[in-house]
Amino acid sequence: MVVIRTDSHLHSPIYFILFHLSFVDICYSSVTVHNMLRNFLAERKTISVISCIPQIIFIPLSAATEAFILSAMGYDHYAAICDPLRYVDTMSKRICVQLLSGAWTMGFFYALLSTVFALKFHFCGPNQISHFSCKLPPLLQLSCTETFTNQVVLLTSIAIFGSSSFLFILIFYIHIISTILRIRSVEGRRKAFSTCNSHLIVVGLLYLTAFFQCTKPSSVSVVLDILHPALSLLFWIFSIQYSVLTPMLNPIVYSLKNKEVKTAIGKTLGKFKFLK
Repeated sequence: MVVIRTDSHLHSPIYFILFHLSFVDICYSSVTVHNMLRNFLAERKTISVISCIPQIIFIPLSAATEAFILSAMGYDHYAAICDPLRYVDTMSKRICVQLLSGAWTMGFFYALLSTVFALKFHFCGPNQISHFSCKLPPLLQLSCTETFTNQVVLLTSIAIFGSSSFLFILIFYIHIISTILRIRSVEGRRKAFSTCNSHLIVVGLLYLTAFFQCTKPSSVSVVLDILHPALSLLFWIFSIQYSVLTPMLNPIVYSLKNKEVKTAIGKTLGKFKFLK
């Protein structure tokens, strides 16, 4: 974020969007990581209700916002490859602000639909959740109140918001791939595809792990516990991939796969040589 803000060569629409993606990644992981790390070192692994409620709200908010920001980045690549002559108008500052505002709005509504009924939960029995963070699905299993409505709303919102953001990306890339295949020179195709490979890696990291977690049968965890506790622990470590590891890897992927960003990082670090 600092490099994008300080280097004038990175003041373009894609880096403006990437700046906000990095900010969402910070919010996404900061919601859970501090408490999770504290529990790793504590003998009694607990989370208070006051700490649990912000996680219930901000995890879906950050997740949905990130998904739709990735859709906005897909639109940027579509405009750059499929209609380059009108790119400046298509990705103007106003359009970028509208895309990001839309992403945050969709994230807000997803968080609202996912958690509006959670504040009415009543817990009178078990108080242990089988997860590293305080997410809504494990809480539904502990609630003494009727949760069918919550489950329907949760699954419906995941299907609508998750599939719509992925559908946008899929449509954009159908047009992008079609355009790339029409480029005659091999070097031209390679250069056009290199524009998208970082975005594809990030999208794959987020959606593959999230899809695996959402479609996992609840019986899988039980079977893993029976086979060996270490297998269950490994499974839950994988389950936090999209909420902890993916936000950490996103800026690294865009740094290592992008010459402009690597050059800007070198210039920024060069300004601090006097500190040696």
